[in-house]
Amino acid sequence: MRFIDEARISVKAGDGGRGCVSFRREKYVPRGGPDGGDGGSGGDVIFRAEPRLLTLYDFRLKRMYEAKRGQHGMGSQRYGKAADDLYVDVPVGTLLFELQKDGSERLLADLSEPGQEHVVAKGGRGGKGNLHFKSSTMRAPRFAQPGEEGEERTLRMELKILADVGLLGLPNAGKSTFIAAVSAARPKIAPYPFTTLSPNLGVIEDDKGRQLVIADIPGLIEGASEGQGLGHRFLKHVERTRFLVHILSVEEVHLEDENPLVGFELLDEELAAYDPELGRKPQVRVLNKIDLWSEEQLLALKQATKARGEQVFLVSALRGDGLEELLDEIWRRAQAEWARAAERPAPLVQPAWRAAASGEESTGEDEREELPWVECPAEPGEDGQDCCGDLSDEEGEEAEERAGQEEDRGSDVS
Repeated sequence: MRFIDEARISVKAGDGGRGCVSFRREKYVPRGGPDGGDGGSGGDVIFRAEPRLLTLYDFRLKRMYEAKRGQHGMGSQRYGKAADDLYVDVPVGTLLFELQKDGSERLLADLSEPGQEHVVAKGGRGGKGNLHFKSSTMRAPRFAQPGEEGEERTLRMELKILADVGLLGLPNAGKSTFIAAVSAARPKIAPYPFTTLSPNLGVIEDDKGRQLVIADIPGLIEGASEGQGLGHRFLKHVERTRFLVHILSVEEVHLEDENPLVGFELLDEELAAYDPELGRKPQVRVLNKIDLWSEEQLLALKQATKARGEQVFLVSALRGDGLEELLDEIWRRAQAEWARAAERPAPLVQPAWRAAASGEESTGEDEREELPWVECPAEPGEDGQDCCGDLSDEEGEEAEERAGQEEDRGSDVS
């Protein structure tokens, strides 16, 4: 399955069912009066974060998601059935943006937790039947409410992978070999640049059962923040990581240069140009492929890094040299970040994904305006039931006249 991290779709909530215009007419039951039931509410469109999904590929195949409408009201005070909600599963880490008519977009929800839900389109309310409009001065109301239309939106979906560690580097730095050596991931590995064309995820587990998720994205090149190469398209997938691991091949190191580790600075500049917050993330620097160098060259490299006061881990992902010390440092950084996150105070307000689209907390009350009433568009049946439309003026007058005659006959009998 192709890795797709962006998609554009349309959603439509279900319309509400129409209210019914009906009159109760039974033998020995004068003054039966109106008995039209309400229409059922339309179904909501609800997006739900599903951890088993890893891509938005399915949303490139299906672009329209529509919930069912509510059932119309019926006579004998029978209310229409409310439609079921439509649940749409998306990968964890999906952001939902509503596209406005002026071309701008508004963030609706950030589904960053498994099982998290957000109503992106609310179904319309069902219309009230004529049962609700009877009064002492209106004994035979011949109108009902139509169902309210469901909300309709155009959405842009963007997936940002959730991982603890982001793995970055220049092309052909050995990132795929590294993630295959420390996890069960099996990415494509080949001796040429840009072997990785989409992000890979690997899980590291220690002897205590703790797990770390590593995200490996395609290699970055100079000018990546301006659209060069592939990595700029996938930098968003490391925005939520706790820290970064920068891998540089010794093939990119030249000991005769004033700064042999200029490759790390190139990565830092591209990250800062893409997003200053991403450029300030903590990082672990790694030099890979040390199996290509002699002992004399490695000794000179260690002296150069020590002179610059930088901590750089020398590893060979192919042979496994130095991986144990590197993993110890990764776990130490992860524990420090977990402890720092645990010390942060809990928010005093409910999460944004539960709040209303305006940013205000929901009061739990339906603040929508009352539906307008309309006349019934069709004549009731002989028994006065199961009508859901307008009556003409003549038919309405006849219905009122019949109702008045029934009341007069009831008075005579009494």
